[in-house]
Amino acid sequence: MTLAVARKDARFPPIELWYAYVCTFLVVWAVLVFGFGLLPAVLRQWRMALVMIAGSLVAGSTPMGGGTVSFPVLVLALGVAPDSARNFGLVIQALGMTSAMIFIFCRHVPVKGRLLRWTIVGAAGGMLLGTILIAPHVASNFVKLTFACMWMSFALLTILKNREFCSMTSARTISRKAAVPVGLVVGIAGGIISSVVGNGVDMILYIALVLLYRCDLKIAVPTAISAMAVTSVIGVAARLYVGNISSDVMMKFLAAGPLVIFGAPIGTYIVSVIPRIRTLYVISILCVAQFVWTLDRLERTATEWKFVAIALSSAGAIFYWLYRRGRRHLKGS
Repeated sequence: MTLAVARKDARFPPIELWYAYVCTFLVVWAVLVFGFGLLPAVLRQWRMALVMIAGSLVAGSTPMGGGTVSFPVLVLALGVAPDSARNFGLVIQALGMTSAMIFIFCRHVPVKGRLLRWTIVGAAGGMLLGTILIAPHVASNFVKLTFACMWMSFALLTILKNREFCSMTSARTISRKAAVPVGLVVGIAGGIISSVVGNGVDMILYIALVLLYRCDLKIAVPTAISAMAVTSVIGVAARLYVGNISSDVMMKFLAAGPLVIFGAPIGTYIVSVIPRIRTLYVISILCVAQFVWTLDRLERTATEWKFVAIALSSAGAIFYWLYRRGRRHLKGS
């Protein structure tokens, strides 16, 4: 028995890998900030560093990336262009959520690995497609509304079905045959959305796991975090390739980085010990708050209201279809 456990544990990286990741970043950060005289510029971004304390905890404890916090603050409160806010979300998630992902695997937290792998494959394609062909042609107001409606739909679903979701303590087995099409569809859709607003694949994968496979939140959330971590790295690479990550975004990244690299793993630990119902309520409150905040700051033209109605209705219909399909599979198993 001991030998079997040892073999199983050998598949996981040791916690020293996370220590190495953190130390490497801090050394590089110190060289950049102190070696190149960037400290004054970094200190001027102190507000972003404070915001991302909360953002990193959200990123590590919910299926909502740190961009969920940074995007509305940057766009609605600080007047930053949506493109820059999205780029900041990607670069800060690439650091913080990767830290959380490594921490998850080092602590042997269970994830749905088969679906995760195919989601990442799809997300790579979706992110590249969206970055090059879609994101440049989406108006800034509709970027804000897409972000807000996506998360509001998610909140409504969570509020209506919270007790049912909290009762899930396992998950249906995901066959290789099912993992490929589901993972690719989730990944492509999530990658395209992430290319526009900075995150999204985590939420879509989380919804697929919960609605289709009735997955325990304590498995679904770490799986979603891992998918967004890799997708964010791909997104940063794509943005660097097209050359539109500004120096201001990088200063904000350097200001928040030393906090985020610890905050996201702390979030993953928090979600593993607090009751599931509290996790869902926190997610719902954040979603509703950013939706109301977004609508309050926009002009609220007739076109925007139509977009909101169509987006919410479409998302609700898709979520309900997934929910019914998951229930049907559950009864048939």
